[in-house]
Amino acid sequence: MKHPFHLKAVWNGGRNSEGQIEAGGLKTIISIPQEMGGPGTGTNPDEMLLGAASTCYLITLAAMLERSHITPQGLTLESEAIVDVTNNVFTYERIVHKPLIVLQADATEADLAKAERLAHLAEESCMISRALAGNVSIETRPIIVKEGLIS
Repeated sequence: MKHPFHLKAVWNGGRNSEGQIEAGGLKTIISIPQEMGGPGTGTNPDEMLLGAASTCYLITLAAMLERSHITPQGLTLESEAIVDVTNNVFTYERIVHKPLIVLQADATEADLAKAERLAHLAEESCMISRALAGNVSIETRPIIVKEGLIS
């Protein structure tokens, strides 16, 4: 079974202008980021690629935890992307996912270990991570804690 996705885009001018995109539930302004000499309005391809990789990873992790009968008390994610600019060539080098999985206070060491294994496996199983494989390095640095032990 195939699932098509569609996007409509409009660009209003030259390099330092802005445009709009619409795809399903996503409707936003786009431009070149300020850090790369653009106007920095709305979002940009770098943020959207990070968003795609991060949300795919987070949803995949949540599904894998559920299938393994682990119900986290909290599941959050911080992700960072590194883009290198050398000789005016932009290269999306790396994404680092830092999930925080908070388990119940009575979770066992085996539960903690299983959650950590799943945090790494989710990155390998995510469709977007697989699409980026060989082009963008993706790291996962999970933090797994018991409820009440977060500072």
